[in-house]
Amino acid sequence: MKTVAADPEDSFGGRARDSVTGWWGRSRRFLSEVRNEMGRVTWPSRKEVYATTFVVIIFSVAMGFYLWVVDLILAKGLGWVYHLFGAA
Repeated sequence: MKTVAADPEDSFGGRARDSVTGWWGRSRRFLSEVRNEMGRVTWPSRKEVYATTFVVIIFSVAMGFYLWVVDLILAKGLGWVYHLFGAA
């Protein structure tokens, strides 16, 4: 039978070690890790944010217009089929 030593970074070992400090210690550790990760983030410039926001708005309007045209075409086609078979 194979035995595995508990690694302190393992989930079980981590829970066993963190149970000594309780939820307060786990919360402090989590927040310090969040602070470290946020320091590594590369944030976009204001110009990049404006540019990508503009692209998203234009794309959304274009897709809305495209779907409106497709809906009109399908509605007219379905109306024509109903009229052809005398349902309307």
